[in-house]
This record gives sequence, structure tokens and C-alpha cells, in this order.
Amino acid sequence: MNLSKVKLIVSDMDGTLLNSKGEVSDLFFELFHQLKKQNIHFCAASGRQYNSIVNKLSSIKNDIFVIAENGAIAKKKENLILATPISAKKIKTIIPVLRTIKDAHIVLCGENGAFIESKNEGFIKLFQEYYNSYQIVEDLTEIADKEDYLKIAIYHSVSSADFIYPVVKEFENEMLVKISGKNWLDLSDEKANKGFALKEVQKILNISKEETLAFGDYHNDIEMLQEADFSFAMQNAHKDITQIANYTTDSNDNFGVENVLKLIIK
Repeated sequence: MNLSKVKLIVSDMDGTLLNSKGEVSDLFFELFHQLKKQNIHFCAASGRQYNSIVNKLSSIKNDIFVIAENGAIAKKKENLILATPISAKKIKTIIPVLRTIKDAHIVLCGENGAFIESKNEGFIKLFQEYYNSYQIVEDLTEIADKEDYLKIAIYHSVSSADFIYPVVKEFENEMLVKISGKNWLDLSDEKANKGFALKEVQKILNISKEETLAFGDYHNDIEMLQEADFSFAMQNAHKDITQIANYTTDSNDNFGVENVLKLIIK
């Protein structure tokens, strides 16, 4: 493993760069500045909204690329690189179906904020960790034409795979359906994945797959890991990701990302 070839590092956030408390370590920021001196670029890639990602990485936000909403949008500072919205017609078709799922909560994700119908205080408290900017509305279908929406996220407190996926799998022939965590499932445009967005970042930087290193832990990281020769699964990753990645590292609570970054610094 010749890490001297690495020119671009891309990392998932939850379960990867963030520890179980939702924190980025001080060590990561120290290593980032050393990597920057070596002209190695960094990209954060997450299912979170853009504002939530840059909030976690506020001290370096002007120096990094950000892929948000599972690849539906990518930015460098405030410069838009890519946006892949869902059609209003699909939103109006899907929302009523999602409402049939007992104990599920629906999030309609716009470029600058998220929208929810739920008034459940427990869900709202949890949801605010991932979505800093949001509004509660009476009916999501009534705002479907108001702006471009990048993703529909659905939360279930027990299991997204068991309770949400069986209902939405019928949409797989027309949308990207991603189980993005134990409790979350995302619906987006077919092209809106982290790998598709990463390829745009690679084009801008003129950096190849062979010069890219990526970290991930769940199914929404698959396409991103496939665009990096140096693909790392976290020790806490889903078994499917461990099988896809070329390498493994320690868990997100044991500095898995940072331990690999140390190996790159000269």
C-alpha cells in the first residue's frame, strides 16, 4: 500500500470521521493542516445537509470540498459544483406512500434547509443533530413546487431496513433507494450518490481514482468507495462495506481515520 500516491482524501461523517458523540477530534484538525501543507485535498461526504457538515468542520470549511445529502449536492465554499434534484411530481407521488409507514418521520431536504411534518419532540431533537436549518410545515406535498429538493430522508426508531425499505423498494426502478443507517433511508435522483459527486470533484482537481483515498461505514458510501483505490472500511462498518473496501481501519471511536492519515504525512 503506497500511500505516497494519495492526493485526495474523502471521508464519510457519521460512523466514520465523527465519533459516537458526534464529534470531530482535535487530532483530525492537526493532521488536516499537515496534509494541506503537502497539497493533499480533503472532501467531507455525508448524508447530512451542507449546513450541518460545515458546522462540524467550521474551522476548515473554506479549505475543503463538501458532498452533502448523499451526493445530491457538492460545494467548495459557496461555489456550487453539482446539484441533482428530485422532480416535484415524484415528491408528490412518494410522500403519501411514506405516510403509510407507522412510526416513520419524513424529511424533505432542500439546498438551504429541510422540511418536516412531524411535531414529535423526540424526533425533532434527534433530527436537529443532522439538519441545522429546518421548518415544520403542515403538508410536504404542498411545498413540492416551491424549490428544488435534493433528497427525501425517512427515519424509523427501530429499523430502516425492516420497516421502511419493504414499502419503498417499489421505487428502485426510478430512484436511488439507500439504507443510509440503522434508522435512516434516503430517496434521491438515480445519479445522486457520493460516488457520482466524487467524480466531479476529481475532475475539478484532475485527480484520479488511483490517487484517491476514501473512508466509509454504510451502504450510502458504496459508490464513493468504488471511486477510490485506497478504500477503507471502518472497524464498525456494516459487513457489506467491509467486503467492498480494499482495506480496513480502526473504529470511529478509536481514531480509525486519523490513524491512516498519520501514515500519509511525511
